[in-house]
Amino acid sequence: MNDIMRPATEWELKSMMTALSERGIPVEILGAGSKRGVGRPVVAPVALTTGAMRGISLYEPSELVMGARAGTPLSQIEVELASRGQMLPFEPIDLGPALGTDAGLQTIGAIFAGNISGSRRISAGAARDYILGVRGVNGRAEIFKSGGRVMKNVTGYDVARSLAGSWGTLAVFSEVTFKVLPLPDDVLTLVYPDLTDDLAVELMSLALTQPFEVSGTVHLSPTLASRLKHKGLAKESRPLTAIRIENFTRSITYRKQKLRDVLSAYGAPLELELESSLEFWSEMRRLSFFPSNGTHLWRISTTPSMAASLVQSVRRHMRVEAFYDWSGGLIWLETPASADAGSADIRRAVATHGGHATLIRADEAVRAVVEVFQPLGAAVDRITRGIKHAFDPLRLLNPGRMYATL
Repeated sequence: MNDIMRPATEWELKSMMTALSERGIPVEILGAGSKRGVGRPVVAPVALTTGAMRGISLYEPSELVMGARAGTPLSQIEVELASRGQMLPFEPIDLGPALGTDAGLQTIGAIFAGNISGSRRISAGAARDYILGVRGVNGRAEIFKSGGRVMKNVTGYDVARSLAGSWGTLAVFSEVTFKVLPLPDDVLTLVYPDLTDDLAVELMSLALTQPFEVSGTVHLSPTLASRLKHKGLAKESRPLTAIRIENFTRSITYRKQKLRDVLSAYGAPLELELESSLEFWSEMRRLSFFPSNGTHLWRISTTPSMAASLVQSVRRHMRVEAFYDWSGGLIWLETPASADAGSADIRRAVATHGGHATLIRADEAVRAVVEVFQPLGAAVDRITRGIKHAFDPLRLLNPGRMYATL
């Protein structure tokens, strides 16, 4: 186990990074550590966690703006927002259960560092679209600040948004400021059983083209559906396709009927009212139907129209279980245990159908020998290396986590 450094303030963080930088010591960057298993194994003698840097530093409900120190638990953020009838619009997923740790551990800094977004991304946008500002310390041990408390168009390099999705390889966040939105008054979910993958993608895509404020579209294979704990859907051993509508209660009644009419060719759906819908989508956020059971888990982004064909092409080589989100634009793929996690076949399918794939869950030995994140093209690799050099020229922060030579 690495020695773990636990700064409680930004200046402590800077002091620790200065000592590491002067001695050229690489460091593994953590929040609560719930996503430590994502990416290639980090080889470093020291780990640094922002878990002690906690607290909401700014909240202006009327302005829909919140700021928090990087180690603040996401659960604390969401409880505070819910008390004012507000939410994080991008609905961050919780990878804890899928990675073999407890749910509810992740921190707000890690959410933005990984650009972690959930089902509402199709209507609301990704985590990076809501970050207003960030404070942190880079690999040069310099404190920096980017952005502020308002969202505006600027000329130049948007550092705050560019850091989202860098997985701690460019800087250590000390504080983030972000935009929030009101909670919907009511939620209703239409669940269509027994659709094949291609018909489910067709239905989800059609639903999104309608003016009825659809905010979530998912499809589960029969095996994944049978793993649900939802009271009304537990042990449903058949494929399930769910469409979520959010709005005022009176408006939802109208939109539901109109949507049912548009989708009538796909059969009669089950209807989940408010509490049942919240339970269902909470389970979607936790990905708890992907238990850590020795299998591998991939996250694949592609064009929705290619999603079912992509999964089918992988199925020719191995048994897989698929969870489609974003109307098929995002596929979570469970694959059997193997020496390369099915990497060769999945990369080939992605190259043929378009998109990119990230290995989310695999043993450390597997993650050490395969490309975990999507391999970079020559032009993107050159830009990525330039950005890495600007923020972390000694390559001290999470070395090799995303790519072996970065």
